[in-house]
Amino acid sequence: MDAARTKFVVGLGNPERKYVGTRHNVGFAVLDALIGQGQFSGGKSRFHSLCWSGTLRGCPVVLAAPQTYMNRSGLAVAELMAFYKAEPSDLLVVQDDLALPLGRLRARSSGSAGGHNGMADILAALGRMDVGRLRVGIGSPGPQMDQVAYVLGRFAPDEEPVMQEAIVRAARAAGDWVEKGITYIMDRYNQDANDVGNSKGNGNER
Repeated sequence: MDAARTKFVVGLGNPERKYVGTRHNVGFAVLDALIGQGQFSGGKSRFHSLCWSGTLRGCPVVLAAPQTYMNRSGLAVAELMAFYKAEPSDLLVVQDDLALPLGRLRARSSGSAGGHNGMADILAALGRMDVGRLRVGIGSPGPQMDQVAYVLGRFAPDEEPVMQEAIVRAARAAGDWVEKGITYIMDRYNQDANDVGNSKGNGNER
């Protein structure tokens, strides 16, 4: 990848302290881990987001945590991309995913939102489907549990170690994306034998 091009990593979640640590805020947690891997300054309010600017693995990077609430994430991402005149290939969105087993990672270079409201709003705002995303599995609720209550709830004590490890791994994957691109992380992390729940699937979904 061209190290001179600024890369943008957007982590999805909901603002307000009451949402810290919830399943739907995994994207924010990955950003927190990623900040520690590079040299960043900021946490400034810009583009309806909290933004950090700096370098990661020798590349200029902007990290953004939209403060619009999940369903309006597209507003923040569209403003960010328009200001920098960035290309979709320079953007990676980190999101939680109900369809993946707890702790499983899956990177994609394009495709539908898969039922994720934040990603759906981003795709609609940008008017295109070729937006790279890194999905972090949060498992799915049981048949008796409301889905909204599940994603806005916190991880059970026995789930916490799995998710902490997954968040660290997702931050490493985002760093690899900055350095090596979406194809690399699809090949590396979609088929990672260390991924939780990796006994099924061919790992080639894009």
